[in-house]
Amino acid sequence: MTHEIADVVTARPARRVLRRWIVATGTAIAIVAACIAGTTIALLDGLLGDDASTFALGCGNDRLVDPAGPMPHLAELAEEQVRIAAVITKAGQDLTVPPRGWVIAIATALQESRLQNLPHLGPINDHDSIGVFQQRPSQGWGTAEQLADPAYQSQKFYEKLLRVPNWQTLELTVAAQLVQVSAFPNAYAKHEPLAAQVVDLLTGGAGRAAGAEFALRCAAGFDIAASGWTLPVQGPIVSGFRTADRPAHNGVDIGVPHGMPIRAAAAGIVIVALCNAYLDGARYSCDADGSPAVAGCGWYVDILHAGRVITRYCHMQSRPAVHVGQNVGAGEVIGLSGSSGNSSGPHLHFEVHLKSDGGPAGAVEPIIFMNQVGVPLVGSV
Repeated sequence: MTHEIADVVTARPARRVLRRWIVATGTAIAIVAACIAGTTIALLDGLLGDDASTFALGCGNDRLVDPAGPMPHLAELAEEQVRIAAVITKAGQDLTVPPRGWVIAIATALQESRLQNLPHLGPINDHDSIGVFQQRPSQGWGTAEQLADPAYQSQKFYEKLLRVPNWQTLELTVAAQLVQVSAFPNAYAKHEPLAAQVVDLLTGGAGRAAGAEFALRCAAGFDIAASGWTLPVQGPIVSGFRTADRPAHNGVDIGVPHGMPIRAAAAGIVIVALCNAYLDGARYSCDADGSPAVAGCGWYVDILHAGRVITRYCHMQSRPAVHVGQNVGAGEVIGLSGSSGNSSGPHLHFEVHLKSDGGPAGAVEPIIFMNQVGVPLVGSV
């Protein structure tokens, strides 16, 4: 499978969609940390330099956040901003909101106020909006005195979020918009990586806690983690990332039989959905099993996520169930497993790329990345 990708990077429609989506959402810098044998490694894409904070280890400390206590250092935010994030997180814990909600709330507050408890700003104000979430007394959120309290605003935000059907599987910006009804509905997405990092640091790893319940633990099965990620399929790793005998293998192979649903590992936009298979330089059908003699990924999908992360899903048995430009939610089925293209048997070839780079230079170890976001691939059977 050393020739699984033949023309991914040059797919022009995908590049056009990628550019449009980055412009539309203002996708922010990515901060990714990896945990191997207790060591945290920061993989940075942005402007933080040597002062960057990394993610906490573990899957949550099972303690309530104390907004009055000492705050962790974060290069991008002042201590008072982190303290307001702690107030928002504590409000979610008090209401037993699943951890994914804390990330959505903090991302929303980052967009609305940059985690500041803003008073009425006079002529530059958006009507009578005030506070951390810029809620309006005239729209029934509460009195001006009530909305001056970040804890009260947080409670009102969560109460409305919990009324949104299937909010945990929605793209963060969609869930936030259904609560806020903002004039800029796509603005929240760019804050998701930082919001997940803030929650992770405040709670000792709750940014990687399962989103289906309040208990702070790593995601299992097809849980949606608080980070917004989930397993693409369940199965053993049958071939690793850039091994000694396959140094150009830019992903991992997860063993699954034909016809298993493949799920989007996180919410995002589809930027590639096509057949990529060649035999002796000529196009080869993706509607039949391939072989080691065939080059290419077969039927495959690329999805662009918040933080400029791309995931790739190869060797589907039939045309993907999604199309370029389509928004998908975490856990949404995007196709069925198979053995098309350069493949010796049914499996999912799964890749993770950073910096919006779908080529080999952008590829990172999927096991490390998925562990970081709280969705372990190893032992996922």
